[in-house]
Amino acid sequence: MEPVVLVVGLVAIQRIGELAYARRNTARLLADGAQEAGRRHYPLFILLHGGWLVALLLAVPRGTQPDTFLLGVFCLLQLTRLWVVVSLGRYWSTRVIVPPDAPLVRKGPYRWLRHPNYLIVIGEIAVLPLAFGVWQLASVFSLLNLVLLAHRIRIENRALAPRRA
Repeated sequence: MEPVVLVVGLVAIQRIGELAYARRNTARLLADGAQEAGRRHYPLFILLHGGWLVALLLAVPRGTQPDTFLLGVFCLLQLTRLWVVVSLGRYWSTRVIVPPDAPLVRKGPYRWLRHPNYLIVIGEIAVLPLAFGVWQLASVFSLLNLVLLAHRIRIENRALAPRRA
């Protein structure tokens, strides 16, 4: 099996699992009275991340072996992603969901950063294509991701501002 097919397949399985977990958390939070902020931009994230994986499959020449160091960096990013998910627990979602009266999470990486997951995603989107030598793909998807994340962070900061006060 082609290395890129194997890696993209594993990442896709991981993302599908995360989406299922996020969907369950989102449904529970909304049922408990939480509100979603910025609903309209969410499909763009699905398109961006799905497009990134498909583009990897299409852009990486067959037989390309990944750079093991960069693949290792990507794996470390996955561990930090898991740390974020575990730290947020029942509040973790792929959407901006704001539960009423819930305190802000201040454990795990949230002790030091407001948006650690977004930093991880920035790294992932750049590192995985670079591991396969397609810097052009890393550049294009990193730029698209930064534009979308800047918009999302504004939405999230606005939605959480009353709880930070």
